Amino acid sequence: MRQHTPDRSSHMFDRRFLVMLIIPLVIEQLLAVSIGMADTVMVASVGEASVSAISLVDAITILIVTLFAAFATGGAVVASQYLGRKDYESANSAAGQLLVLSLTVSTLLLILCMPVRAPIIRLIFGSIEDEVLALGSTYFLYILASLPFLASYNACAALFRSMGNSRVSLWVSVVMNLLNIGGNAYFIYAMRMGVAGAGLSTLLSRIIGAAIMLTLITKPQNTISIRSWRSMKWQGEMVKRILRIGIPNGIEGSVFQVGKLIVQGFITVFGTAAIAANAISSSVISFTNIPGGAVSLASITIIGQAVGARRHDEALYWGKRLLLISYIAMASLSIPGFFLTPTVVGIFNLSPEASAIAVTVIKATMIMGSLLWSPSFGIPNFLRAAGDAKYTMGVSMFSMWLFRVGVSYFLAISLGWGVYGVWIGMYIDWICRSILFVQRFLRGKWRTKTVI
Repeated sequence: MRQHTPDRSSHMFDRRFLVMLIIPLVIEQLLAVSIGMADTVMVASVGEASVSAISLVDAITILIVTLFAAFATGGAVVASQYLGRKDYESANSAAGQLLVLSLTVSTLLLILCMPVRAPIIRLIFGSIEDEVLALGSTYFLYILASLPFLASYNACAALFRSMGNSRVSLWVSVVMNLLNIGGNAYFIYAMRMGVAGAGLSTLLSRIIGAAIMLTLITKPQNTISIRSWRSMKWQGEMVKRILRIGIPNGIEGSVFQVGKLIVQGFITVFGTAAIAANAISSSVISFTNIPGGAVSLASITIIGQAVGARRHDEALYWGKRLLLISYIAMASLSIPGFFLTPTVVGIFNLSPEASAIAVTVIKATMIMGSLLWSPSFGIPNFLRAAGDAKYTMGVSMFSMWLFRVGVSYFLAISLGWGVYGVWIGMYIDWICRSILFVQRFLRGKWRTKTVI
């Protein structure tokens, strides 16, 4: 990042800073998605029941991870705004409190969920086949054990992004990805451990990734670092600042994921082929969303620092440009992806019924996603970075329950449209979110919000 100058007409960031921040995030997001994809592809050789089990557990895991990921976002927003103000001591204090919160929440979730993991799966997804339930319970064991390590990694990665350094988390992601792929090959194919092998490989890769990140965040040359255990002591006022963003973000994310789980429960009614097709569709679509996700992560640093420096016009300027970048990048993947969909789906060795469903869903979602995903999920991060987290929470909860849950149920169950009805409900949800978030950002209500 360029140093701020007295001339307020100059921009806080330049093109090189954007490239150096966003490109590593794109690659990192690609690697993160590929870890989940690797589990699915490699386990697919064992059978559709294993694919379904992993997809159901991953859906639950996202809900759990969302709780402490919200704290990472809150901590990153606070740290970024302090950096924009050049208050480095407070930024370091926020870093310590973020790590304390992340470890505490993830450890509590591990303790609470481990003994009842099978009942959790049954409660959420209802009448799934016994084989899928047993495999899902096994996989869930390893994923729960990995939560504190994943929380530590996410917290440290968020802090490095706040500094404008996304290269660190990229290289650690490379290490984790290689370890996970190698572990999958060994445990699934050589040891024939099936879903247990996929889970064990994920656990080991997260342990090593967390250890590396925790070591790097203590380096004194970092603008933000955990420089002493004193910063790890509970600091009520700093925790409140983090929670001012983290709690609305956590409620929003948790309710959003609960809604997604309910909708996924609709799909289980239509059988294993429908579950597998939905899982593969979600995995493939997640690749086209990678550029948008990277821009959203970058916006925490850029918008947060601009707001912290009290340069709201600068925040608006970069918000518009980040949105444009997200549109262009996502379209560049969605257009060729549309035509390659049948080939990609063929990799997963699905049944003809599941393959046909997946191809239709993926093609439709690539069109709708390229138009609606960026304003629907990118702009909310702009607003959170400015401290406007309660509004994003309200909109997300309203739109989720009315459209993604209510309309999906009507279309999928009442009208009998099956998997297609669920995805159409999601498109309607995106339309609502896009309209409300674009309107909020352009009208500038977020300028009145304060975090630090």
